[in-house]
Amino acid sequence: MARYIFITGGVVSSLGKGLASAALGALLQARGYSVRLRKLDPYLNVDPGTMSPFEHGEVFVTDDGAETDLDLGHYERFTGVAARMTDSVSSGRIYSNVLEKERRGDYLGKTIQVIPHVTNEIKDFINVGDDEVDFMLCEIGGTVGDIEGLPFFEAIRQFSQDKPRGQCIFMHLTLLPWLAASGELKTKPTQHSVKELRSIGLQPDILVCRSEQPIPDKERDKLALFCNVRPEAVIAAYDLKSIYEAPLAYHREGLDQAVLDAFQIAPAPRPDLRVWQDVYDRIHNTDGSVNVAVVGKYTQLEDAYKSIKEALIHGGMANRIKVNVQWVDAEVFENKDAAPYLEGYHAILVPGGFGERGTEGKIKAAEFARTRNIPYLGICLGMQMAVIEAARNLAGLDKAGSEEFDHEAGQKRFEPVVYHLKEWVQGNHAVKRKVDDDKGGTMRLGAYTASLAEGSKVSEVYGATAIEERHRHRYEVDVAYRDKLEECGLWFSGMSPDGRLPEIVEVRGHPWFIGVQFHPELKSKPFDPHPLFKDFVRAAKEVSRLV
Repeated sequence: MARYIFITGGVVSSLGKGLASAALGALLQARGYSVRLRKLDPYLNVDPGTMSPFEHGEVFVTDDGAETDLDLGHYERFTGVAARMTDSVSSGRIYSNVLEKERRGDYLGKTIQVIPHVTNEIKDFINVGDDEVDFMLCEIGGTVGDIEGLPFFEAIRQFSQDKPRGQCIFMHLTLLPWLAASGELKTKPTQHSVKELRSIGLQPDILVCRSEQPIPDKERDKLALFCNVRPEAVIAAYDLKSIYEAPLAYHREGLDQAVLDAFQIAPAPRPDLRVWQDVYDRIHNTDGSVNVAVVGKYTQLEDAYKSIKEALIHGGMANRIKVNVQWVDAEVFENKDAAPYLEGYHAILVPGGFGERGTEGKIKAAEFARTRNIPYLGICLGMQMAVIEAARNLAGLDKAGSEEFDHEAGQKRFEPVVYHLKEWVQGNHAVKRKVDDDKGGTMRLGAYTASLAEGSKVSEVYGATAIEERHRHRYEVDVAYRDKLEECGLWFSGMSPDGRLPEIVEVRGHPWFIGVQFHPELKSKPFDPHPLFKDFVRAAKEVSRLV
C-alpha cells in the first residue's frame, strides 16, 4: 500500500511545484523506493489538447494516449517512470465523470453535490494504482485560495482521514520574497499561506521555501514556530543554473530525509546519487557550444516547446557540449529570404504545430537546411513541411500543400501531399475519424510502432529497425506520393507496420536531414537522451567544428 505525499502551492507563488515534486520522486528512487507522480489540475479543461499553446504551454502526451499538463513531462524526465492516463485529471474531467454517473443512475436519484460526489470522484482517482508503488506523489495544481481548488483540498483532507494514520503527509511550497530595499526576507506571506491551509483542515508537514537569498536560522525558526512544523522540515529551494541540479540541491537541504522522518521511516536506505552527479558533471563540464535554431510559431512562450528544449539539452549532455537554443519566429521570413535569419546556426529544428500561420517560413527553413547541408530535424508538422518543400522544389509539384490549410481557409488551393487522417490501426482494431469531429482527443494519440528501413540513417541512429514513439496529429503524409518523392531523394525510411502511414523521411546524401511524424522529445531524459536528439546535436557539433 502506497504512502501519499500531497504537494500544494502557496498563496503568493506556486513556482517550481512541479519541479520540486519531480526532484523528490527522483530522490526517493535513489533510495530504492518505487514512485509514481500525479497531477490534480483544478481548472475546468476536459481536454488540454484543445487549448492554445500560448494559454497552457506544451501538451504532454503519454504512451496510452492522454493529453496532459506539461508537468507530467517533468515527472518522466526526472524519474524515468512513463506517465499514464490515470496520472493526470482536471476538475473538468471530474465533473464530467460525475454527470455521466448521474445520468446512468449510479447515484440512485440523489441530489448531486460537491461533497460527497465530487470529492469521492477525486479520491477514487487518487486511489488508482495504490498497491503498485511505495510512494505516490500528488501535486495539486494552482495555489491555496483559488476557488477552483477547494474541492481538491477537501478531497485530500478526507483522503488523509480515510487512510491509516501516518500514511499521508503534506508538503507546501511557498515563496519567501526578498526586499532589496530593506535587505530582508519576508516570512509573512508563507505564514498566511499556511494559515489558509489550516483553515480548511490541512497542516503541512514540510515547507519548501523558494528564495533568492540564503535563509538565516532566525527566519527558519520563525517559520517553524508560526507554521507548526519542525525546523528541519523547513527546506530552502534556491534558484539553480539548471533544473537538473534540483535533486542534488534538495538532497543537500534535506528534503528526502524530511519526508522519511515525517513518515517515521528509520532506518532508511542511503541514496545512490551517482546518476545525478553524472548529470551535474555533464551540465557543467562541456567542450564548446552549438547554436540550434528552433523555427516555430509559438516562440513567444517557450513553454510551448518545453520538451523540445529539454531534449536538446539532453542531447548536449550526451555529447558534453552546451546547446544554445534560439527561438526563430517562422512568420518573420514567410515572404522574405530565410538566409539572413538562419545563417550562423549549426542545426535547424522545426517543431510541431497546428494551422497555416507560419508554415511558409517553416518550408523555407527546411529548404535552407536541405540546400546548405545543415542538420535538420522536423517533428510532426516539421516533417510535413519538409515533405511539402521536397514536393515543390524537387518533384515539381508547385501546388503541393496540406489539406489542413485548405480546411482552415475553406477553399481548395493545394495539391494535398498531406491529408486528413481518417483511419488507422490502433492495437487490433481500426480507428475512424471525420474532418468535422470534435477537436478534443480525436487525434492519433499515444505510442505506435514504426518499422525502419535497413541501412537508413534512422536505423543507424536508433540501432534498431523497430521502434515505438508517441504521436499527436490528425494530418498525415500521403503515401501515394512516396514513389515520386523517393525518385527525387526523399526516402520514406520509416513506416507503420502495415506500410500505410509514413513515420520518418530522410534526404539521401545529406549529412543529417530527418523528419519524423511522432514526438521523440517526449521520451528524452537527462540520464537517457533520446537517440535522435543525441545524434542531431552530434551532427551540429561536427558542423560547428568545420566553421
